[in-house]
Amino acid sequence: MKRAQVIFEDGDHRWLAIARDPEKPDYIIDTNEYLIQNAGQSLLCDPGGMEIFPAVFSAISAEVDPATIETIFASHQDPDIISSLSLWLEFNPALKCYCSWMWSSFIPHFGGHPDTFVLMPDPGMDIALGGLMLKAIPAHYLHSAGCLNLYDPKAKALFSCDIGAALLPPDEQSLFVEDFDRHIRHAAGFHRRWMGSNEAKQAWCERVAAMDVDMLCPQHGAIYRGADVERFINWFAELKVGVLRES
Repeated sequence: MKRAQVIFEDGDHRWLAIARDPEKPDYIIDTNEYLIQNAGQSLLCDPGGMEIFPAVFSAISAEVDPATIETIFASHQDPDIISSLSLWLEFNPALKCYCSWMWSSFIPHFGGHPDTFVLMPDPGMDIALGGLMLKAIPAHYLHSAGCLNLYDPKAKALFSCDIGAALLPPDEQSLFVEDFDRHIRHAAGFHRRWMGSNEAKQAWCERVAAMDVDMLCPQHGAIYRGADVERFINWFAELKVGVLRES
């Protein structure tokens, strides 16, 4: 089963990673979910697919009262991001889901009604969590046409959805990148194919390079921290994306 691990804690502010499920079926891609807590309120970032809801809910409940989760952040519309929405709404019908305006009539196929959704504009927006302002950062076309990352300015953590993702072999179980050069081999093909715009990629790299980011936390694979954050940005900036096959 998945396990929730506290990665950052400072007073009444902390965030947790829900990751690494050795019991998940092999035909389902592994995902990382992230939960941010501040002043007793919780936000769940990219809560995952309906197939893994029991594992995610159980892992969170071992560390956090799930009743504190009042907000979901959906970086984009993929089923491995947000298809568990209806199950979360069964637990808390008053839950609010932040998503790009582009998906206002798409994500409701997974559940919810108009009052469930807070639609984010293309430039992003601030999201209040217990008095702290989290920031939705544009990441459009990386890979979704309507995609936003979530930045926690207190923890200096950027929750980057598919940016930074790596399709790791089963024996790579570390939650953090330990050897950048070895790790990035598992990310290269994914980024070449899944990231759709070199122009958008360059804009994202410039934007994030100017931010204060200690950890880059993708939805698949391992977390980049410290100097590996800059290494990833530089690597991504040089990578040609939107490529069907390597020449």
